[in-house]
Amino acid sequence: MWFFLLLLFLCACAPQEQWSGTWDALELDHSVELRYADQFSISCYQGGYQKITIGTDGAYLVIPEGGKVPEGIPEDITVLQQPLDSIYLVATSAMDLFRELDGIGAITLSGTDVNGWYIDEAKQAMGSGAMVYAGKYSAPDYELILDKGCDLAIESTMIYHSPEVKEQLERFGVPVLVECSSYESHPLGRMEWVKLYGALLGREDEARTYFDGLLERLTPILEQENTGKRVAFFFITANGGVNVRCSGDYIAKAIGLAGGVYAFPELTSEGGVQSTMNIQTEEFYQKARDADILIYNSTIDGELETLGQLLEKSPVLGDFKAVQEGNVWCTGKNFFQESLGLGDFMVDLHRVMTEEDPPLTYLHPLA
Repeated sequence: MWFFLLLLFLCACAPQEQWSGTWDALELDHSVELRYADQFSISCYQGGYQKITIGTDGAYLVIPEGGKVPEGIPEDITVLQQPLDSIYLVATSAMDLFRELDGIGAITLSGTDVNGWYIDEAKQAMGSGAMVYAGKYSAPDYELILDKGCDLAIESTMIYHSPEVKEQLERFGVPVLVECSSYESHPLGRMEWVKLYGALLGREDEARTYFDGLLERLTPILEQENTGKRVAFFFITANGGVNVRCSGDYIAKAIGLAGGVYAFPELTSEGGVQSTMNIQTEEFYQKARDADILIYNSTIDGELETLGQLLEKSPVLGDFKAVQEGNVWCTGKNFFQESLGLGDFMVDLHRVMTEEDPPLTYLHPLA
């Protein structure tokens, strides 16, 4: 009897052999639920295998640690073998998602030097040598990348302007994933890319928990009626013009989701491909003079602290309703790198529209 019980115990404790076989024999278990993102999908197969599809031209099979590569994988599917622990990250917007998943340690190579980072954990990793600068997207240090045993390069869409770089990395055996979260039509779709990085890092549960918590925080705001307050988001260019967001841009949409009315609802670029436009001061004056709230984008030319600094850039703003009523705000310089901060930014927007002297994360008043 004791021998039989011992045999059962040994069988129960023995490690289960992971799936191995052919591509056609992979059995689909489920697909990852996506609430807002439409630029990627994740199909989960038995044995811990996952297929990630990005847009129309990027497909990846993520092999679990210790798993075997199936035979007969189509040529247009790139194999990624976990653990992915030597990543060359060029797409700066992804760093915040890695931070949320406690995955910055997987990034050993950066396409941004230490002075270009506003995310403290990235600066610290570069300061300690755990992450090193490996060149920008158009001029990577191939020798360093290969020496570090890079197992994945995550590029921004800028790589499409230098296709030869992508081809060279792949020729050296470095898989390339192009980060396309900027193509998402819904602001929350951008943040849902945390689920893609959760799949790459094997932290799917953490990614899902984060995004569910984000929606729980934002739902009360999304369900409220629009305040009707008009909001202009802009910065003054070097030649004295004004740069504003097109109506289809995610910042313009975030203003609407937070309960505001974007001041340039009909502004679109030729072909609708640009997210921002430069306009003349006269046009900005005409469309935004009566806006209830002005938000200055400081990420381009430096953070402002006072209203006087803004008026030095464009004295005509002194005639604006928001200036006269003290409703002028400025973003922090870290806003765009902290891509998951878009949720807090929407909370900030709602608060400045509905509260007096509210606590804020990414906005501060100019007085």
